[in-house]
Amino acid sequence: MKSFLSGSMPVSGKLKIFLLIFAFLIVGGTLLYTHEIVQQLQAKEREVANLYAKSLGFIANAKVGEGDYSFVFNEIIVAIDFPIIQTDSTNREVQAYRNVDIDSSEFTTEELNRFFLQTIAEMDALHEPVKVAFQDTIILSYVHYGESPLITKLRWLPFVELSIVALFIVIGYISFSYVKRSEQSNIWVGMARETAHQLGTPISSMMGWVELLKDQAGGDSKRLDTIHDMQNDLLRLQKIADRFSKIGSKPDLHEENLAEVIDRVIQYFERRIPHTGKKVAISLEHQSKIKAKINRELFEWVVENLTKNALDAIENGVGRISFSVHERGSQVFIDVADTGKGIDLKHRNEVFRPGFSTKKRGWGLGLSLSKRIIETYHKGKLFVKESRPGFGTTFRIKLKK
Repeated sequence: MKSFLSGSMPVSGKLKIFLLIFAFLIVGGTLLYTHEIVQQLQAKEREVANLYAKSLGFIANAKVGEGDYSFVFNEIIVAIDFPIIQTDSTNREVQAYRNVDIDSSEFTTEELNRFFLQTIAEMDALHEPVKVAFQDTIILSYVHYGESPLITKLRWLPFVELSIVALFIVIGYISFSYVKRSEQSNIWVGMARETAHQLGTPISSMMGWVELLKDQAGGDSKRLDTIHDMQNDLLRLQKIADRFSKIGSKPDLHEENLAEVIDRVIQYFERRIPHTGKKVAISLEHQSKIKAKINRELFEWVVENLTKNALDAIENGVGRISFSVHERGSQVFIDVADTGKGIDLKHRNEVFRPGFSTKKRGWGLGLSLSKRIIETYHKGKLFVKESRPGFGTTFRIKLKK
């Protein structure tokens, strides 16, 4: 329980980090393995290019009429599947080429030379050209070669694999988060409805007992006042049960005067703050009759949670809570500011997480529930607008008209 309330990283968060690290290890291993294969294939291609160059050198060194050279043209050259260009001893004039994607009939001689020079430069950037020499002293020509389609595909393979793994991680993360939120939502809904169901029977029974006490009180004003207070508390419990019963179902939204709804909550707290021993003033600043579509019961619950949170933040017993309602275009903003202890920057993104609490008591569910009500049921936003430790915090609710 201690770790749950203290805001430490949950097990699911550690699991996500472990899965991410494991996935990146897989990707890293795949990249290294693919790089090793590419290097081996490049070595094989260099062997073929060297063999081709040696064959040309053998032909140049042999006496006329000696030997059978058909294997050079019928076996070696035909087997080459990578681009290869042979230039003269000056390395400027192209003598032969193979597997180079070009139609010489569509280019002028100057354009063709520029193309070959650029292609040769690209090949030499990948592989050092092979020299064809006469008796190992006189350079006859140079053999330039590029990469086969297989190596080109293998070079792109790690990026394709990385993209697939990244996509898999993103989909897995989103799915995992969705499942987690769904489970949390089901727990919320189940607990809320069960609570409403359990409260319903005793509240109804107690309402009946209150009516009986009214009849028995006669004209005793003191008894009637006490019974009236009891009835108000029972109505309050009935309202709480109704709120819980609405969790998980689509609430009805109606256009309401936001200032009136908030003022009703303020009046409720103003009657009860003196009993807490604190001196906290609550004020409401608003423009003329700003309305928005809300569910009154659930929205009051949010305002109550934010007010309770503000009261808890005022630890020295004296302070101020200010409500401000204003509109801008098609949006309505409700700011709730207090002069409490403020929120540390490291906890700014944690305050709405279920179970997070900096108080010694409480389950840390009020702000989480409020955010759910505003964002899920009212399609709005609830966030920390600003906060400074020692000076207070301002929460903002953003709704559409």
